[in-house]
Amino acid sequence: MAPGPSAEGWLTPDVAGLLVDVAWRAIHAGLADARRLAVRAAEYPEPVREYRATFVTLLRRGDLRGCMGTILPHRPLVEDVAHNAYSAAFGDPRFPPLERHELDGLDLHLSVLSPLEAMAFRSESDLLQQIRPGVDGLLLEDGHHVGTFLPSVWESLPEPEAFWRALKRKAGLPATYWSATLRVSRYTATPVP
Repeated sequence: MAPGPSAEGWLTPDVAGLLVDVAWRAIHAGLADARRLAVRAAEYPEPVREYRATFVTLLRRGDLRGCMGTILPHRPLVEDVAHNAYSAAFGDPRFPPLERHELDGLDLHLSVLSPLEAMAFRSESDLLQQIRPGVDGLLLEDGHHVGTFLPSVWESLPEPEAFWRALKRKAGLPATYWSATLRVSRYTATPVP
């Protein structure tokens, strides 16, 4: 069984700095010779060896340049960060692989996700009343349709109904879609400075 999340306060400045450093090293390794950074969790301190899910978002001069992550924890935090940083830079299908000249003006944002919490709701209006704007990330699942929005998406979609409709479209569903088979889970994201 994978280790669970540690107690509140695990994200010290030293841990945050280490994770950001690993993310940047993963990107530089990809630029240097198109390889993933070899990260062995056993060589790192305990807080970053715990199994956690992360997202790495790259912005270049304020515009999205790549974003990749995991919703469920399935590897140590430090390994997940390295994997997702590389993937955001070189594997996001919406963008060509990052090139060295793009490092100028490139910002990296790292988020560590909480465990998923399945939501229980009787109707779409009930669901919308439960959503916490600015706090919740949502995972929508219905058959082969899957989509997620990180909590940071609230910055561009601050109204729950607009957030929810956009998430349905992202999952490949009509904005007005509703079904009894729809599953929604929420999570929070801790930004790593």
